[in-house]
Amino acid sequence: MASHGIFDLTGKVAVIIGGASGIGEAVTLGAVAQGATVVCLDVAQDKAAAVAAQAGGTTESGVIDITDAASVDRALDGIAAKHGRLDIVICTPSINVRKKILDYTNEELDRVLKVNISGNFNVLRTAGRIMVAQKRGSIVLFSSIRSLVVEPGQSVYSATKAGILQLARGAASEFGPYGVRVNCVGPGVIETPLTAPIKANEDWFNAYAAKTTFNRWGKPEEMVGPTLFLASDAASYVNGTIIYADGGWLAQRSAQATSHPAMR
Repeated sequence: MASHGIFDLTGKVAVIIGGASGIGEAVTLGAVAQGATVVCLDVAQDKAAAVAAQAGGTTESGVIDITDAASVDRALDGIAAKHGRLDIVICTPSINVRKKILDYTNEELDRVLKVNISGNFNVLRTAGRIMVAQKRGSIVLFSSIRSLVVEPGQSVYSATKAGILQLARGAASEFGPYGVRVNCVGPGVIETPLTAPIKANEDWFNAYAAKTTFNRWGKPEEMVGPTLFLASDAASYVNGTIIYADGGWLAQRSAQATSHPAMR
């Protein structure tokens, strides 16, 4: 049942890319609950179909490979043709190879850049083309706290997350005059398949939890609100920005960096 109000998505056609697991799955279920007609897309087509079946309602599923521009065109053009509109596109996928720069191979660098930068660019370009033509729409990309802060082994991932934010800002300036908004969500540490290697190491897991003001990791469901806010008409005057949903990680880091040594 849809929840009516300023976040209501009734009548909207929303595409969730990476919807088969993690944050994408949670956002798919959340968008359906808000009344949207949702298309759950993922490279793992069977898992996307399972999420769509779980969501029920008018939820559909399909396959997409964001690293393949032709695949992105086929998926998004097909959805727009079928439904006569494309109101919302949310792109969640990214990958990370946790290595220091001196240990990185060219192949690993290419793989991370291909998904995180080229993949998001492909989605942004195709969704933007469709939405600019129809003169309306909202695109939400996923950046990260790593767009601002880094640590050893996170240089490449952080660079791509900063790059995604800049892509969104640039697109917002280009698409905005046509009524199309582009924004980012910047999660902190969230329990997803991407962060499973950290969760498996108890000391590492606890150290990251301690960096937040809540002393805990976030859950995928906690990314639904910020994401659907940006996607919905509630954010009709929000464009080219990022919402950091990080449990206070960045605030706490800032406080630690600026406090007097005697107060630490």
